[in-house]
Amino acid sequence: MNKSILTKREKEVFTLLVAGNSTSEIAEQLGISEKTVRNHVSNAMQKLGVKGRAQAVVELIRLREITL
Repeated sequence: MNKSILTKREKEVFTLLVAGNSTSEIAEQLGISEKTVRNHVSNAMQKLGVKGRAQAVVELIRLREITL
């Protein structure tokens, strides 16, 4: 079984980020607040042990959590 390090929602947020969406666009698409989007990003970065969104994306691709 492939156990993801991220929650389904965190993965959704990063997939939308990689697709070029802004925080506000992601919030609108998922029906959540911008603060919640930022919380998902922050939580994911903490789990991955990285300091920025770009670094998180690189790590997620490396771990095959998301694809381009």
